[in-house]
Amino acid sequence: MFQLCVLQIDYQVGAKFKLYSFVNHGYARKFEISDDKFWKDGQPFQIIGGDLHYFRVLPEYWEDRLLRAKALGLNTIQTYVPWNLHEPRAGTLDFEGIADLVSFLKLSQRLGILVMLRAGPYICAEWDLGGFPPWLLAINPAPRLRSSDPAFLQLVERWWGSLLPKVAPLLYGNGGPIIMVQIENEFGSYGDDKAYLHHLVSLARKHLGDDVILYTTDGGSRETLEKGTIRGDAVFSAVDFTTGDNPWPIFELQKQFNAPGKSPPLSSEFYTGWLTHWGEKNAQTSADFTAAALKNILERNGSAVLYMAHGGTNFGFYNGANTGSDESDYKPDLTSYDYDAPIGESGDVNNAKFKALRRVVEQYSSVSLPAVPSDNEKKAYGSIHVTKTGNLFELISYFDVVESDNPISMESTGQMFGFLLYVTEYTAKDNGGESIVSIPKVHDRAQVFISCPSEDGHGKPTYVGTLERWSNQPLTLPNTKCLSNISLLVLVENMGRLNYGPYIFDRKGILSPVYLDGRILRKWKMYLVPIINLNESPKINPIIRAANSGVITMSAHRRLKPKSGNASKEPAFYAGYFYISKEDIIKDTFISLTGWGKGIVTINNFNIGRFWPLKGPQCNLYVPAPVLQNGKNVVVIFELESPNPELVVQLVDQPEFTCGPRKNVHQL
Repeated sequence: MFQLCVLQIDYQVGAKFKLYSFVNHGYARKFEISDDKFWKDGQPFQIIGGDLHYFRVLPEYWEDRLLRAKALGLNTIQTYVPWNLHEPRAGTLDFEGIADLVSFLKLSQRLGILVMLRAGPYICAEWDLGGFPPWLLAINPAPRLRSSDPAFLQLVERWWGSLLPKVAPLLYGNGGPIIMVQIENEFGSYGDDKAYLHHLVSLARKHLGDDVILYTTDGGSRETLEKGTIRGDAVFSAVDFTTGDNPWPIFELQKQFNAPGKSPPLSSEFYTGWLTHWGEKNAQTSADFTAAALKNILERNGSAVLYMAHGGTNFGFYNGANTGSDESDYKPDLTSYDYDAPIGESGDVNNAKFKALRRVVEQYSSVSLPAVPSDNEKKAYGSIHVTKTGNLFELISYFDVVESDNPISMESTGQMFGFLLYVTEYTAKDNGGESIVSIPKVHDRAQVFISCPSEDGHGKPTYVGTLERWSNQPLTLPNTKCLSNISLLVLVENMGRLNYGPYIFDRKGILSPVYLDGRILRKWKMYLVPIINLNESPKINPIIRAANSGVITMSAHRRLKPKSGNASKEPAFYAGYFYISKEDIIKDTFISLTGWGKGIVTINNFNIGRFWPLKGPQCNLYVPAPVLQNGKNVVVIFELESPNPELVVQLVDQPEFTCGPRKNVHQL
């Protein structure tokens, strides 16, 4: 044994290098690949890892979830980095709170967990726009995403120029936990622009140096590996494949895309479950089947990363979506990203899958596994009676407005997420007959209303119908006699941008002309509905402030109940309160929206996510304890169409995925 002097970079960005020394059996701190194995500090190393995304877990729970991952036997955590979370507005960077990546990485190291960092810039991840910031879609001319288009690469260079220097001090060779950094994600399933991949590699090397292992992940077929990998030893090519596939022929294929001796078998996405879209049966897979498939890899010294180890939650508006046969076959993801993972959405580990996988991992772990922690206690806080505080149309004076001759996309108005209200006017027919309105391209769901000031003195809008991206049909506007022009109001919901496939350039809002009896309607006003997103400051949300302060004109004491018929379809805000005693320990809970229609829930200015029990399968939304507080807790619901008749929501102690008509989905 002898003493080595090595460099460690202080974690503070811009700090100077400092020296320290340690004794390590003659080996410097290093993570490398040779002899078709991973090597850590000179010893063979088997990666037994799992995906756990910091942006799907509140920071207060990062340590809790990482410790549960350790108890599962994982020695490595893999996480994506979503560009859109960290640069929500062009040039405005956010690395605080749930976006505090550096703190998450430091915590992982303190807990003795290695990290595989999936730096993007595209991540997929069932995350809005595959992690790309939506302001990219407002640029004209449009940059070609995931390509060597110079306009796109320039933006990537600026982003990685901010991101990579933050993580460079945390590379394993610099004393940190990061053993590998992924380039792009499953690019072979999308394109074959090798110049783009090579540019990303050069950019990564510029910021991270030559020693860190860069890797790609692609499906385990020759076609995807041909298109998505960089041959040679500059970038390690990892594979993913369906859990039921025989892994070893795929690992043999993997060797053909790595340099000789540089291909340790690695499934960098070993699927423990699957994602679920609204309207589908909640995806579940057998614990024993999953455990047997993992054993098949580990028993022959293969490495695997569980996707997911812990799924977490798509808080705010960040859920992604997929398509089927074409762009209109649109399938948005649930708020829950439980994924049927061994560590459940709320951190639960007392389940068959966790136990089965742990038994397998324990056989191949080089260290004794920690004790399994108990599940966190949940609490049913009971019923909350909410009050209608105002409908959407009465509040538009609070909203920013953009005017244009033709409808423009949400991104072009600066409204990147949530809802946009399009308003124009048309003249009633002299004979009072019906009219037909059509919007050939709407992303993703539009509720259509008309109002006539002469009918009742204040022109309360009347619901006409709903246009949906996946079933878009013209609507008949009723016979309306009006002394003045009739207002046409179209509320469009962005239900999540596509995160995968050829149609990823997914602008939102009204993306075509609006036709009335074949004539194009012009002179539009677009009102930006200010519902808070995951990483936005509450102070920018007048709706929440209004619910708290009474600014909304409708009295909170009137307890207005929705009327029957078309009036009940009006989008409206509801507010209520519940109290937690100052002596009580705050517990996780779930808010049940059973009996409600579709919308958004915020609690204490935090966007819990979307609900849609009419479509299902998710009935209850997870509410982590850190969202709550001792004393008064404020619940605000934006209901799009059909509130619970009793104006009640329940805080219950368990999830539920039995709502709505459910279709079967692919099971692994």
